This record gives sequence, C-alpha cells and structure tokens, in this order.
Amino acid sequence: MHVVFFSDQHLESFGGAQVSMRLQRRFLERAGHTVTVVAPRMHGPRGRAVAPDPGYLDMPSVPITPDREYSLTWPGRRTDAWVDAALAGRPPVDVVHVQADFWGAFIGHRYAARHRVPVVHTMHNRVDVGIQATAPFPHLVLRVLNAWERRALRGRERRLVGDLERGHDGWSFLRRLAVRSDAVTAPSSHFARRLEEHGVVPRGRAGAGVDVVWNGIDDDVLDAALASGAALPRDQRPADARLPTLVWMGRMSPEKRLLPFLEAVAASGIRARVEVLGGGGQLRAARRLVERLQPTASVVFSGRMPYAGSLARLRSADALVQTSIGFETQGMTPFEAAALGTPSIISDPDIARELGSGFWAVGGGVDCAPDVADGSVAALAQTLRQAVADIEDGTPVAPNPEVRERFRQSSRSAAMVEIYERVRV
Repeated sequence: MHVVFFSDQHLESFGGAQVSMRLQRRFLERAGHTVTVVAPRMHGPRGRAVAPDPGYLDMPSVPITPDREYSLTWPGRRTDAWVDAALAGRPPVDVVHVQADFWGAFIGHRYAARHRVPVVHTMHNRVDVGIQATAPFPHLVLRVLNAWERRALRGRERRLVGDLERGHDGWSFLRRLAVRSDAVTAPSSHFARRLEEHGVVPRGRAGAGVDVVWNGIDDDVLDAALASGAALPRDQRPADARLPTLVWMGRMSPEKRLLPFLEAVAASGIRARVEVLGGGGQLRAARRLVERLQPTASVVFSGRMPYAGSLARLRSADALVQTSIGFETQGMTPFEAAALGTPSIISDPDIARELGSGFWAVGGGVDCAPDVADGSVAALAQTLRQAVADIEDGTPVAPNPEVRERFRQSSRSAAMVEIYERVRV
C-alpha cells in the first residue's frame, strides 16, 4: 500500500506531531508499506543538515519563524501542480493521510479531491485552545483561518456539504476538514468524544464516528529502556539520592502550567528531588520563581535532552507530574511513564480517564470535567504531599499494565492499517 502523509511542517523539525509521524512512517515501512511525506521544505541550519531522503517531498516554502525552523507553503494551483508532478513518478497512491491543521491540510485535501483518493485525517490539535494559548487576538486569528480555509477549499466543499458553513470558531474549522475525509482519527478517547460532540465527523458512512488511535512509543526504544533495568529501591540508593524523585517534562509555555507546578512544590513543603526536563519561553521565569520561593524540595532544571535520555529519566523516577488541563489531545508523557512502570500525578481528568489506573489524581479526580477541574495550586500541593508520602511509605500506586502493550507503535500502526483498508473499499 502506498500512503502519502501531508504535514504542516517538515518531519525533521521539532514538534510532537512530527515525532509521531516519523515513527508511524518507520513502522508502516517495516510492515511492508510505502510512505511518502509531503511537507514544506525546512530552512535554516537544521534544514541544511537534513540528509536526502527519498521518502520526503519537500515543497517550495518560505520560513515563518525567526530561527527558520518552521515554514509555510501556500495552497493553490501552483502548489497543486508541484505536488502532482512530484508524485507522478511514484507508485499509485492508495490513501492520503492528512496529519496537518492548516496549509498542509488544505494541500492534502485538494490533492485527494483531484485524484479521487480516499482520505484519512488525524486531528492532532484542538485548534481553538492552541490559538487561544499562543496567538494574540485569538478570535481575529480564527476568523482569518476560517476565511482562508473556505477560500482554499472553495468549490470542492460546496459539493460535499451544500451551503458553505459560515462559522468562525475552531470547531467550524475542523468540521470543514472532517467532512472532506473518509475517516477521522484522534489520539485519545476524550478528544474523539469532543470532536463528535461538535460534529467533527467524516463523510459517508451513516453514524460514522471518530476512530481512536493513540500516538505510540517506539517498540525498540521501549524495549531498550525496559532492558536497562528498573531503578534501585530507594533504600538501596546512595544517601544523596534517596529522596523521592519527581519529573516534570514538556514545553515551558503557559498552557503546560509549569509555574503553578513550581508554586505547588513550594507550598507543599515536600522533601523530594524535582527534575524539570525541557525548554521554552518560561524557563527564565521558572528559575526566578524557584529562587524567590526557596522550596524545601531541590529543583533541578536539566534542559532538553535526547528522547532516549528522557525515557531513562522517567524510568528511574518515582513519579511523573502532568499539569496541563484541557489542552492536550492525548498527553504523551503519562503514557510513556506508565509503559516504563512509573506512576503519574495527573491534573487533567481526561488523561486520567484515558490511562484508567496507576496515578494520583489532582482535585476532583476522574469524575471532574476539564472545565471544572481543580487547577489550584493548593489542590496540586495536596496531591504532591500524598504522592510523596505514599512513595516514602513504599506504597506508591501501580501503573496500568495494559498501557505498555497498547502503547507500542507496532500495535498503533496495525490499527491504522485497518482504517486504511476500510476506506479503500
């Protein structure tokens, strides 16, 4: 089977969706399929360092960030012609898999419509929440994006849904992409449920819903991490390493709620080692906050590190701390931790429900909806105290053992192939 991925950004650029797509490609090819990735050419030092890869079709693009890491390709007739010519010498396309939200999605859907190829669209992001968290004047940005989408998909959309929908919010934007798709997938049950509640469902089959396919973890990396051995029991560690170890991992931006976490660490009074992995715009503010609050716990900022190194840290930690609420469409780190045998302290009840067990829930727990989830510093501090007490007593919660096998990329790719085969019928 020849599957063509369409992406907003080059797969060698930074980003969770890009990591997932690289992994998907590798395991699909390992299973005997052909994968071509159509994405904007990357500029800057990292772009020049990317080795030639016959699986990549790098569209002409313009850089859109100061570091030239991310690029834009304008959807239109010129790009259509470029994509058609680039794919003409390759095997016939069996399935278009759109894994993009903006220009990559428009380009992919335009290609599929021209060539009458079935489309699977993976929704990686909540557009409304993402724009709200990252863009000034988010309502204006969403109006512009909706207008751009209607223009890019003009004509083809009218044949599918009759009258053009004039909504201007994030759900309207996603509905126009879904109605052009033969299947829509989401990386979690909670995101799939929200998509369905807002009418973001595929065309065609009566009662068709959103398929749930988790983003997975590399089987080989997981096996290597597990083979490295479990962390030593605390009473067998060196004296300076016997404090409970908590790891926070992610992008340091407001929606990830790093600063409230550090406030909770200070308010909790826990005696623990807290390691913060990652980077981002709030790093300086986070360091200043720790200096000002002087928590009892030691807080170490370890920066960004290779994926295998991050997994090793998770493997050796006593618990992972997840603090974002309502933002994640899956929330990878608690699943990675559970696969490695490490429990989590979880703020988002949607992620807690997805995991099923093996966590300390903050505030109202799994029965609490995200819009009323307890995001207070006090609730997080109380849960930190409880988790550290359980760890010190030798009675931590046990991670859900089912996650390890369900989270392997080999099983996730097999589930996606079933969807490819269904839409080809």
